[in-house]
Amino acid sequence: MTSSPPPPLPHPLPYVEMDGHPATEDDLRVPALFGFGHFTALQVRDRRVRGLGLHLERLEGANRELFQLPLDGGRVRELIRGALDRAGMRDASVRVHGFLPPGESRTRVMVTVREPAAMAPGGRSLMSVPYARAVPHIKRPGEFGQTYYGILAARAGFDEALLTAPGGVVTEGAITNIGFWDGSSVVWPDAPALPGITMALLERGLAAAGEPSVRQAVTLDGLGAYRGALICNSQGMAPVRRIDAVEFGDGDGEMEGVMGRLEAAYASAPAELL
Repeated sequence: MTSSPPPPLPHPLPYVEMDGHPATEDDLRVPALFGFGHFTALQVRDRRVRGLGLHLERLEGANRELFQLPLDGGRVRELIRGALDRAGMRDASVRVHGFLPPGESRTRVMVTVREPAAMAPGGRSLMSVPYARAVPHIKRPGEFGQTYYGILAARAGFDEALLTAPGGVVTEGAITNIGFWDGSSVVWPDAPALPGITMALLERGLAAAGEPSVRQAVTLDGLGAYRGALICNSQGMAPVRRIDAVEFGDGDGEMEGVMGRLEAAYASAPAELL
């Protein structure tokens, strides 16, 4: 008796559509050769997205700033739904990119779909690096500095790079926002950084629960004043156990309780139907 072959592994590359149809070779020349653009990354579960309205606002705002063109949220939702349908997925990691190749007058919208993702469990370690993104409020592809320093951090045994401005001013993680726990509230660095959607939902949820978070300057030489830290992005959140040589212990379970309240704050955000 012969056994059935194992199921194929998921393809490492995403399914890609451009303007509502499977991407052709010509379509893929747009991001390859005219990569100036913007994007947002979101997690879809049962065709629903937490913070969907914020993602659409991000795309619209960036498109107007970069191209002086609107990007209709209804069109974006339709393109995401179509890509999910043709990929045969209800749960997925989705990215929506906006590009404007030379000579064109309408934004080209690329949607990529791949397997759903979640942040790995457990405490994370961050290596500080001397790098801060230009125009940080726009999320855009091809960030060499973030990728470069992320690779260096991994080679040094860390999970992620922590971006810092001159003077050791903490801004954001290479692919996350970072927050700190001072014993009474979550502190987000008051520094130029991408306003993440998950971070925004946490701020709203904490405020609604009577635990408003705050913004204040955070520097590397002041990390010892905090009792804990966390990172977050579209894939979720995780506690930080170490930044460089600074350890954040949780012997009394304080951060476990903080993370539980953060999870509840995030879960309080409605999952919006695409």
